[in-house]
Amino acid sequence: MKLHFLNKDHIDEMVSLTKELNPNIEIDILKERHEKMFSFHNYRCFGMFENEKLIALSSGWITVKLYSGKQLEIDNVIVDPSTQSKGYGNIFLDLIEDWARKENCETVELNAYSANGRAHKFYYKRDYQIVGFHFQKKI
Repeated sequence: MKLHFLNKDHIDEMVSLTKELNPNIEIDILKERHEKMFSFHNYRCFGMFENEKLIALSSGWITVKLYSGKQLEIDNVIVDPSTQSKGYGNIFLDLIEDWARKENCETVELNAYSANGRAHKFYYKRDYQIVGFHFQKKI
């Protein structure tokens, strides 16, 4: 398996996986948001394929924060439900973390939905730690 950088040509495949993690957001809105993300210069969209089928996806941004230094912030880490529990999540994160090291990132940071206990367990096993709370205000 290898890490792929996705682009706008992959949006329909991306939305299929993104909908798994965000079932309450309309497909048109997800497509629009994916397109907007590609307009940011520090945005990367990581993918992993099995037999030409997209089975894992994550958005990422390289940033610098005072508490962590240069970091890769990943978001929407999604593994196709039909391939879960086969080790692909670990392979995918290994590939992303290796890429971040090559980019001289000091840390990898991510958010996970508070109700997603399965994801929390997965990240704990990979030595991720909770360092704060993510707050949001709709405006």
